[in-house]
Amino acid sequence: MSSLRLATLDDLDRLLPLVAGFHAEAGIEQDDATRRGALIPLLEGSPHGAIWMIGPRVAPVGYVAVSFGWSIEFGGIDAFLDEIYVRERVRGRGMGSEALAALSRALSGQGVKAMNLEVDADNERARALYERMGFQSRNRYHLMTHLF
Repeated sequence: MSSLRLATLDDLDRLLPLVAGFHAEAGIEQDDATRRGALIPLLEGSPHGAIWMIGPRVAPVGYVAVSFGWSIEFGGIDAFLDEIYVRERVRGRGMGSEALAALSRALSGQGVKAMNLEVDADNERARALYERMGFQSRNRYHLMTHLF
């Protein structure tokens, strides 16, 4: 069974290589300074999001990053699953599923009404995981982004 715990600034040095690993796999180009700058506010308690570590405190195997918003449609706070990553060598053991289940319970218990995510249309393994965890495709909608 995996453990899931809220990350703090003390986790930064263990978190950075995990995030870099996810970004490398996903083809996200980001320098270390930008990555660090994006993580620190969340680790310091920003109300805009949070990060949870997956696995033992001294040797985490992954992380989950969530940002928060407000949805009139869903009737309150919603969460956006920004990133979830489990090291490749330990995938397939249910740690991602356990982490998502624990995260869903925790967020629901804090009044979050819905959690959204985006997934690569070609990533069948991830799509299957998310569907097993209760996520549903909203085929009427298409996620769009405007970068500044």
